[in-house]
Formats: sequence, C-alpha cells, structure tokens
Amino acid sequence: MTLRRSIAAAAVALAVPVVSSCGSNFQPPTDQVYQPGVGANDRSGQVDVLNALIVSGEDGSGTVIAGLVNNNTDEPDKLTSVSGAGADRSISVSSSGAQVEIDPDGFYQLADKGEISVTGDQIKPGRFVELTFSFENAESIDIDVPVVANTDEFADVPVPSGS
Repeated sequence: MTLRRSIAAAAVALAVPVVSSCGSNFQPPTDQVYQPGVGANDRSGQVDVLNALIVSGEDGSGTVIAGLVNNNTDEPDKLTSVSGAGADRSISVSSSGAQVEIDPDGFYQLADKGEISVTGDQIKPGRFVELTFSFENAESIDIDVPVVANTDEFADVPVPSGS
C-alpha cells in the first residue's frame, strides 16, 4: 500500500511542472495590438499607416483614407505619393495637390478632405489592393488595403465625382 502511494505521489510531483508550464507562453489579450477597424495597419516604419482603406462610390474608383502618424519627435515629414504596387501597380492615383505634412510626433487623417483618389478595375468593394505610401524622409510602406463601399460609417467620405 505504501509503495502505491509513493508511486502516485511521484507521478503527481512529475506532472505538476508539466501541467503548470502550459501557460508559460501565454500572452494576455491586453498585451497585444487590437485593431477594431476595417482598414489595414503598418507600424514598421518611421511613419505609421493606420486604418488604411479605399472607399468606393462605384466599381473602378474610390478615395484612399488612412491615418498617418509621424514617430519622429523632431522633424516633420510629408506624404509625397501613393501608388499602386505589385500586381496592382496599374492603378491610377491622383491627388488634390494639397501638401500632406505630418507634424513631428503628429497625426494626419487623409479621410478629412478626400485628397487622394484612385481608379482601376481592381477597385471593387470586398477586394484588397496593394498600395505604396511614399514619404519625404521615412521609408516607403507597401500595404494591402481593403476596398469598402461608401455606406454606413464611410458614407461621409468624399468619393470621386461621378461615383
């Protein structure tokens, strides 16, 4: 009887470290980036591109929106261009001509004025399109952005005329 108890106690003693190690790599959700929005994020460079997407009024055209965060606390930066990339490089991009300057440690929202419009067969709600965001000082960022219809929370986003 004592031998059985000793074996059982030894088995429990060996199992405790194994069972307790199951959670050693556990990452609580509060320690992870959470993206509640529809758009795509890229935080890999000096300028973060946040919640980037294309709002489309009709197939073939739309408006690029994104939040741009300049992580440089000393120098401003400028968005010099947005263009199609990869398989989507044939997308045509036009800008209202306004300078998109991002203050040091600042934020700029492209959705406010509908400054960047895109056209191309790839622009259809439900699809993803690869875009390159180029900056004066920061490195360029390639990002796959979703295309959404200008309804619901995107109803107020200006879309290209005729859309």
